[in-house]
Amino acid sequence: MVFTQNVFPNLVDWARRADPDGSIAIVAELLSQCNEVMKDMIWQEGNLPLGHKVTVRTGLPQGTWRAANQGVQASKSLTAQFQFSVGQLQAYSIVDKTLANLNGNVAKFRYSEDMAHIEGLSQQVASALFYSNEATNPTQFTGLAPLYNTVNTSTAKNAVNVLDAGGTGSNNLSIWLVGWGDHTCFGIFPKGSQAGLVYEDKGDIVPQYDGNGNRFEAYTSLFQFNVGLCVKDWRYNVRIANVDTTTAGLQGSTPPDLFAIMSRAVVRLPTASRRLTGITESDAPDDPVPGILPAWYVNRTGREYMDIQAIRDRNVLLSSKDYAGDPVLMFRDVPIRVVDALTNSEARIV
Repeated sequence: MVFTQNVFPNLVDWARRADPDGSIAIVAELLSQCNEVMKDMIWQEGNLPLGHKVTVRTGLPQGTWRAANQGVQASKSLTAQFQFSVGQLQAYSIVDKTLANLNGNVAKFRYSEDMAHIEGLSQQVASALFYSNEATNPTQFTGLAPLYNTVNTSTAKNAVNVLDAGGTGSNNLSIWLVGWGDHTCFGIFPKGSQAGLVYEDKGDIVPQYDGNGNRFEAYTSLFQFNVGLCVKDWRYNVRIANVDTTTAGLQGSTPPDLFAIMSRAVVRLPTASRRLTGITESDAPDDPVPGILPAWYVNRTGREYMDIQAIRDRNVLLSSKDYAGDPVLMFRDVPIRVVDALTNSEARIV
């Protein structure tokens, strides 16, 4: 394979990473992001080599009101199957062997470059969880936004879980309520493979080629993330869409009331009355979908205006609690998580 020259770290890159004493500098990761969705999502091994097939109930049996001496007609339930795909995200880190050996600390130089690859892939996956669409990019999987892309209940049944915050134009953000669970929404990886980011050190034995097709020796790292998203029960995810980020919306004098809309979102979850009011699973043994882990996801702009509105209104439904070892702001006992991959440039959905 022939690569263009700019995919390889060069002497300029080496110089920019060297301290005055010649050692490898600690790089300030100015491009790193906070994507806490990656900490929360649960994973399941797919039941297909490149995906996961689920069976859902689509119709319930109906009984018959009978009179004396009258028979009863048999009935049955209806089911349907849906298949969710896995995308294969890969990257190589290739460092010229001579270049890496210049300061005598090969491992540290490679580590500096490898960490950048890990951050880059993590950001791509976080963005894909919301915006990826295999209908337009067949090598990817489908994220949440294409699945919850209309407020029109006459065209999509799950539109009841898409709330319109009133924004127009293309400067909108979304706030997501995702109910992670083994029977609701979860990440998937191919059958027989590993979950998460897989790193493989190819060492210096893999020959590489420059832009002219000439060989050179290089240290090579392979990064691979096989990932997909399965929304088995669409009722456990809610999108608050069309939140205007301009002076006509959040920055204006009459912004949308974020917590009022979030309250509407909470009651969309089928088990909200039990899960979000302090009732434990032992109190509700008949719960058909145990183990739901709901979380709010919003970018920094939305999070900023949540704080502003909370200070102004002194919202009593907000609290700070320990979540996964860290103090986290909660609304209705659901953690509010920051996802930088969520944008402020979403077009209005109708």
